[in-house]
Amino acid sequence: MNFNSDSIELFLAVIERGSFSAAARALGKVPSAVSMGIGNLEAELGYLLFDRRHREPQPTAMALSLVPHARLIAEQLKHLQVHAVELSLGLESKLSIGVVADIDRRPLLAAIKAIAEKHPLLEIEVLTAPQDDVLAMLHSGRVSVCLAFAGLSMNALERFQFVGNERMIATLAADSPLLQRQDVFLEDLVQVRQIIVASRDLPISETRPLVAQSYWRTDNLETAMDMVEAGLGWGNFPLSLVQPRLHSGRLKRLDFRNIENGLVMPVHAVWLKSQPLQKGALALVESLGNPL
Repeated sequence: MNFNSDSIELFLAVIERGSFSAAARALGKVPSAVSMGIGNLEAELGYLLFDRRHREPQPTAMALSLVPHARLIAEQLKHLQVHAVELSLGLESKLSIGVVADIDRRPLLAAIKAIAEKHPLLEIEVLTAPQDDVLAMLHSGRVSVCLAFAGLSMNALERFQFVGNERMIATLAADSPLLQRQDVFLEDLVQVRQIIVASRDLPISETRPLVAQSYWRTDNLETAMDMVEAGLGWGNFPLSLVQPRLHSGRLKRLDFRNIENGLVMPVHAVWLKSQPLQKGALALVESLGNPL
């Protein structure tokens, strides 16, 4: 019969219980059935798994070498069985999550870790893109839930859960001439090129962080910060993600004379009304909406 789920269970029961009779009691079998099952397995493998010359059968060296692999497979089979039941109870086979490029992903990853521990066979993918691209992925069905900045208006097709705030900070390269001025007003940035994270193809729908009349775009946050650091313009970046560059002095936070530097942007978990959240996505939203 070689190794299958039943023979692995039988083999490990004898290993862990120390005898055929104890394994039989644990499995609800008679000792002769356990002895015969092990004998048949040994015959097919072509070598002994247990030395029967002692009062209780002793595992051979070859049997002991198989134990770690058998335990691993047994554990995987348990996960498989649980996952199969969970699928019948509403757990999706794959959870696709979109996240806007300039949102701190650490809370999301902590929530995903908790879900992965509870559902180890659930396939999860995280897709990162600018705001408009992420929302387009949601509405096309490419992702089932996303983390995005709250818009100024409600979309009647969407549902959302508030999960936190990002503070957008106006930053410049450390050697920017603008930093040498004594008084800098927010409106001074209107005439300075802005570096923004935006879709490659879609028009910009969220204009709150957009101040300058002229801007260059990239679809990658790290590239945007590199461009500002290179002196190509200024950027409105989330404090949670730009902080290391501020701390090292590679970028500088502007100190405005007329307003505090820091635009607070609410972050929402968003999904479609027409596609109710399945078990994994629902657990994700609940975790993000109620952080420990």
